[in-house]
Amino acid sequence: MNYIVSVTTSPSIWIIAAVSGPIAPVIQLNPRNVKVIIVNLVGLSPTLMLKKIDMNDCVTPSFSDLDADGQEFFATVEKPSQAEAEAAVRTLIEWAGDDPDREGLRDTPQRVVRSYEEFFAGYTLEPSEMLRRTFEETDGYDEMVLLKNVSFESHCEHHMVPIIGVAHVAYVPHNRVVGISKLARVVETFGKRLQIQERFTKQIAKTIEQVLEPKGVGVVIEAQHQCMTTRGVKKSDVTMRTSCMLGCFQDNLATRSELLDALRH
Repeated sequence: MNYIVSVTTSPSIWIIAAVSGPIAPVIQLNPRNVKVIIVNLVGLSPTLMLKKIDMNDCVTPSFSDLDADGQEFFATVEKPSQAEAEAAVRTLIEWAGDDPDREGLRDTPQRVVRSYEEFFAGYTLEPSEMLRRTFEETDGYDEMVLLKNVSFESHCEHHMVPIIGVAHVAYVPHNRVVGISKLARVVETFGKRLQIQERFTKQIAKTIEQVLEPKGVGVVIEAQHQCMTTRGVKKSDVTMRTSCMLGCFQDNLATRSELLDALRH
C-alpha cells in the first residue's frame, strides 16, 4: 500500500501515516519536487502512528539545472547517508594529519555535515518555482527593473572553497512582474550549489527568461574566488566579473548601456 505525504524540505521531518505493521523499503522522491515523498507500507490492520524520518538517510535528491542550450532538466544523484558523510570527513581530518578523536575534533564531522546541508541547500529547491507567482497590474510599466548588489556565498566546484560576491539582476517586463525578493531567492538557490561563475550567471538569466518571458534579461555577477585568493597563485583583491544578456539587453545597445551605466553608480 502506498501513501503519498506532503512534507517540508527540512533535513529532519515528522510525518503521520496510517500504517499496518513494519515499514518496508522506505522512501523515493518525486522526480520533480523534493516536497513529495512516497512511503511504502505493509502489514495487517492499519493503525495511526507518528514516525520520524531523517531525509539525509532516506532520499535520493533531485534538482533542476540547465543544459548546454539553456533548457531545464532534472538530475538525480544517489545521496550517501549522514553516517557515510561524517566518516568521509573523519578520513579527511586523518589525511590532513590530525586525530578526529581528540576533544576539539570529536564533533567536527557532524558539524561539517550540518554546515554542508546549509551550504548546498540549493540542490533541494527549484529556482523556477520561485518565479511562478507574478503580478499583471503594472499600469503598462515596460522599463528596466534592476535589483543591485544581491549578496551571495557559493562554492567553487573545482576546490569546494567559497565564492563570495554580489549579483545584479535586471529585466524588462512584458505584461507581468515578479516580487523582487523572488529574484534574490533565485540567486540564492543557484548559489547554494557547487558552481563556476560563468554557469551561475547564465542559470539565473535563463531561468528568469523562461519563466517570466520578459522582453530581456541582464545578469552581472562580481565575485572573489577563494580558490585563487587563499591557495594557488594567492592573488588577493581580485574580482571576477561575468554577464549574461538576453533579449533586448543583447539586441539593443541603448538598453544594455542603460544597465551598465546604472551599475556604475
